[in-house]
Amino acid sequence: MNSTRLIVLTAMVSAMCAIGALVKIPMGIGSAALDSAPALLAAAVLPPAAAGAAAMIGHLISAITGGTPLGPLHLLIAVEMFFVIGGFALLHRQGRNLLKWGVFLVGNGVVAVLPFYWLISPAFFWTAIIAIPAATLVNAVVAGATLPIVRKAAVRKEVAR
Repeated sequence: MNSTRLIVLTAMVSAMCAIGALVKIPMGIGSAALDSAPALLAAAVLPPAAAGAAAMIGHLISAITGGTPLGPLHLLIAVEMFFVIGGFALLHRQGRNLLKWGVFLVGNGVVAVLPFYWLISPAFFWTAIIAIPAATLVNAVVAGATLPIVRKAAVRKEVAR
């Protein structure tokens, strides 16, 4: 994939993450958003680093539209998203289909929440450890339902070249 195409596709996925960020799911600690689902779908068409970058941008837009309740800690969450989605995309490219979903669900829903036990408070952590996995699962279900369609379209596009 040439660099112009890579930048354009990454920007498009970032825009889809931004749109998903506007779809808020009320949770106990504020709201969660569908900003991860487009980044998960990007695993079918983008390299892992680009998919991770789209996830970072998507989370930051989600944080901004949600009033950034965690302030600068959203930068930490964005970095966590980069690694979780990047790992998902890497496993997708390797054909490790079951493992990629486990990495996403555990990485985004549990591991990414752990630092907040010490950074904010145990009470925040115990609230988040219920809400964030629920939002992660919603994003996974949305992406899982549409990923076969995106994968099929990506294969057709490559064959048509």
